[in-house]
Amino acid sequence: MSSPAKGGGAPEEDLGARGEGVVEQGGRGTWRDAAFHVATTIATPAAYAPLPFAVASLGWPLGVCSLVIGTLVTWCSSLVVASLWQWNGEKHTSYRLLAKSIFGPWGYWYVSLFQQVASVGNNIAIQIAAGSSLKAVYKHYYTADDGAMTLQQFILLFGAFELLLSQLPDIHSLRWVNAICTASTIGFAGTTIGVTIYDGYRIDRKEVSYHLQGNTATKICRAFNALGTIAFSFGDAMLPEIQMRSSVREPVRSNMYKGVSAAYTIIVVSYWTLAFSGYWAFGSQVQPYILSSLTAPRWAIVMANLFAVIQIAGCFQIYCRPTFAHFEERVQAKNRSCRSSCLWRLMYTSAYMAAITLVCAAMPFFGDFVSICGAVGFTPLDFVLPALALLKTSKLPGNLGLQYAVKVPSSTVAVLFSIIGALACIGAIRSIALDVKTYKFFHDM
Repeated sequence: MSSPAKGGGAPEEDLGARGEGVVEQGGRGTWRDAAFHVATTIATPAAYAPLPFAVASLGWPLGVCSLVIGTLVTWCSSLVVASLWQWNGEKHTSYRLLAKSIFGPWGYWYVSLFQQVASVGNNIAIQIAAGSSLKAVYKHYYTADDGAMTLQQFILLFGAFELLLSQLPDIHSLRWVNAICTASTIGFAGTTIGVTIYDGYRIDRKEVSYHLQGNTATKICRAFNALGTIAFSFGDAMLPEIQMRSSVREPVRSNMYKGVSAAYTIIVVSYWTLAFSGYWAFGSQVQPYILSSLTAPRWAIVMANLFAVIQIAGCFQIYCRPTFAHFEERVQAKNRSCRSSCLWRLMYTSAYMAAITLVCAAMPFFGDFVSICGAVGFTPLDFVLPALALLKTSKLPGNLGLQYAVKVPSSTVAVLFSIIGALACIGAIRSIALDVKTYKFFHDM
């Protein structure tokens, strides 16, 4: 066990800190590997799928503005975090250690808390999405009602597969999986966009409405929910971990800049196209999971669902690693044998997968978990903290005008997105409360 820091704070040692020796020996990953990991982490089907619904909940003007602002802020935030890789002369190999170095012990615990919320919440949402996609493929080939498999059974199958992948030691060992997942991301986006536009032309355009649905309270809460959904869609709460565990080679900062920018090129083209085409095609009636709105051609919808499952398989692994890191740190501190370490790994990964799968099966409310995860998990880490870190670490120029040019935008982002996160959380909690009243636990959605 690592000893507490002096002054009552974070542990002095972290799994990432012990990984510094690996990095110093020479990284293996290229900027392309970093791009694969970043794209796989952010651009999941669970991130794509609710965007048309989010735009529909805000309307055209506010929806477009929110999506563009979310893209620009998170891209800049990712570059800021990547630039702090060797801040203050130290290599910061986890987001927690970076925050501790900048803000002190409270930064360590701040990131630890919200990173766990983001990781667990994200994996609940994407496992529900994977189960829904598997069920959609199954129903394409099995149309009878008697003896049909339920959503909960598909969630269980996906959980068992993830338990197998969880036995791989680190993110770098998943690099080929994530390369396949990145290709699946492009396949999912291309197929879904194509089918969405195809369906849009088949539908009688006079029947498509773009008016916001519900009474005033419903409209306001759906708008709050949508802001949380957009935050979720751009969530990337583990960039330093990707830098370390994908072992990005020198120059690390330059390679991460390239990797982040390449990943965002894919993300921008696909996110914006799907969000706007989905809202255009189905209007206010678009479903929270866009694949549920598609009708034809059936073979293309099956392809899109299969791409979704493949991509989610890789993304799930990246987001479960921070939780596993807490257990691995303690196992390694006790210098256990390889066989004993593998047994412990099987035990804690099994416990994690059992807990996540149980929640997914009991409350398969995809849209609600996406929104609350974006509000409570990703907003503090991907919007607020990078802006504060920039203010804390920047060497401001002597010119007063240039100082304001750095301070005002950073402060505005930190304050504005703190408010947005709180509002989105309110909207998400209301939606979960309504769904729990409407549906029974373990409802086959």
